[in-house]
Amino acid sequence: MSSQFDIQPIGRFVGQSAAIKRPKEIACFSYDDKHQFRLDDSSIKYYWPPTLGADLSRGFDTFEKLDDTADDHLDSLLKTIIAYEQVLSQPIEADLITWRGMMTKFMAAIFTDRDGFEMNATLFQDTIFLEENHSYKLNSQAKQRQQVSQPGRPSQDMMSFWGYKFETLCMMPAIWAETSRDYLENRENEIVNNHAQYCSVVKTGIGNTVMILGGEVDAVWDSKPTDGSPINWVELKTSADIRNDRDMITFERKLMKFWIQSFLLGVPKIIVGFRTPDGILKRVEEMDTASIPGTVKRRGKGTWDGNMCINFASALLDFLKATIIGDGVWRIRRKEWSSTIEVFKVEETGHGDILSDEFINWRIKLALNRKMPQTTDGTEAPPMKINSEGPSG
Repeated sequence: MSSQFDIQPIGRFVGQSAAIKRPKEIACFSYDDKHQFRLDDSSIKYYWPPTLGADLSRGFDTFEKLDDTADDHLDSLLKTIIAYEQVLSQPIEADLITWRGMMTKFMAAIFTDRDGFEMNATLFQDTIFLEENHSYKLNSQAKQRQQVSQPGRPSQDMMSFWGYKFETLCMMPAIWAETSRDYLENRENEIVNNHAQYCSVVKTGIGNTVMILGGEVDAVWDSKPTDGSPINWVELKTSADIRNDRDMITFERKLMKFWIQSFLLGVPKIIVGFRTPDGILKRVEEMDTASIPGTVKRRGKGTWDGNMCINFASALLDFLKATIIGDGVWRIRRKEWSSTIEVFKVEETGHGDILSDEFINWRIKLALNRKMPQTTDGTEAPPMKINSEGPSG
């Protein structure tokens, strides 16, 4: 039995956006240079403008690329939630827990006809846990690698590298006052490695749905505040320089993904490195995340609308909450070029591999402890204190 959510007609999503709860970081974790999980902020990076004219292809032959063929499920996110709940002494209240990438696919689906996706979901203690269907992801990556580049154009692997190279050119391992001039001037010679990541875990909401999202953030503009105030995160992106109307439409469509990714984690600034067709960094433009939808509406080609993305996601999330009920594992699928999102059961019982045994056992233990008499004022715990071995900044 399959349930369907119709994307068309999209006109029903026009209008003022559904209510939004501003994303607030409640916890974080890092992957180190060997991509080992660490419950701290040791992989946080700091932004400093890159040198224009840099060759983004330089160092491609020494790129230390992460092998992402293993299925990590939600494990790192769940470990971080366990640590947070140990401080809280109660479970986080949320309708949905997932990676930011899954919500990006949902929000973009209204304006991306050709993109398909597959996800797996399960309901546990009144919360939907959602992850990408790993076999679908691997098949999609294999298809992309098989695409033959047009004569004279760089390969998909090279263009992917340009993005990581740009990040390396823009980042410092410590705040500016603690970073040597020699390091800043030689970032072009740094070996590019995408193993290390800082991941933010935020509590946010769209419409009637409260969410916990985990996702990588590239860098911080200044330093991370310790008083709980908003963090000046920076998202780093590359794009071909705009030479004509066709390039403008292509960039505008990319800008939707840039905006959604940053909007979901509360990243206030996006820095785009514009490059020549052969990968020379030509210019850098800073963009205020919140102003992007308005700018596109006023001056763009009408390829997307931010309020409609939010309203679409709100309605889809309501549909998922009404559909994913009871035990088992569900598949959420949108075929390429399809105007519907299907939801159907693939396992009648259990939670598949979406939830780790460690997390299930923790939640059971927490539920048992909460049944014992105790006093509580019902307030939410402050952000988790972490033992940072990285720069204090």
